[in-house]
Amino acid sequence: MRIVIAGGHGQIALRLERLLAKRGDEVAGIIRRPEQAGDLLAAGAEPVVCDLESASVEDVARHMEGADAAVFAAGAGPGSGTARKETVDRGAAVLFADAAEATGVRRFLVVSSTGADREPPEGTDPVFATYLRAKGAADADVRARAGLDWTILRPGRLTNDPGTGLITLADATGRGEVSRDDVAATLVALLDEPGTVGRTLELISGDVPVEDAVRAVANH
Repeated sequence: MRIVIAGGHGQIALRLERLLAKRGDEVAGIIRRPEQAGDLLAAGAEPVVCDLESASVEDVARHMEGADAAVFAAGAGPGSGTARKETVDRGAAVLFADAAEATGVRRFLVVSSTGADREPPEGTDPVFATYLRAKGAADADVRARAGLDWTILRPGRLTNDPGTGLITLADATGRGEVSRDDVAATLVALLDEPGTVGRTLELISGDVPVEDAVRAVANH
């Protein structure tokens, strides 16, 4: 497969690129800064410099020609203010989906966040609340598109612990944490499982092997 990943230098994206390249897929990662290219090359991915905050649909579509799948794993990241949550976490996701539809790339995965489906609880940090609302708005936009075979993955609190390969994957998991390694492994399994199209799934660490968990959800 040829897979295009938005947010190609993100922590989950780099892990995903390594896994996909290792199994022989062709991977392109969209990055904002040229100096990030070396990390993508080291992961086995082709770096594509394109700023999703200022690019047009046509700009992004050019990089998606011939792809079999697209993964939105971009985020404004820690330390960015509320404005960039809106332009990246919502705006760039919508742009990326527009470009996928324009080029006929149907398989579309989104890395979202647990809590994006409801109003943040009172007392939530204002920037984080804006982030959750932006993710929720982006998810709603993607879910409304008939031209995409989408799956939305909402991991719990992310850690850099080594992956265990054991997860809990369901429509609703409750609160929990999950390693970025296991998120990347789950994304690979979702790409291979058409039975997860049209599903919004929560992910935390658990006791079921990744491929079994994805297969169970697909057959549910």
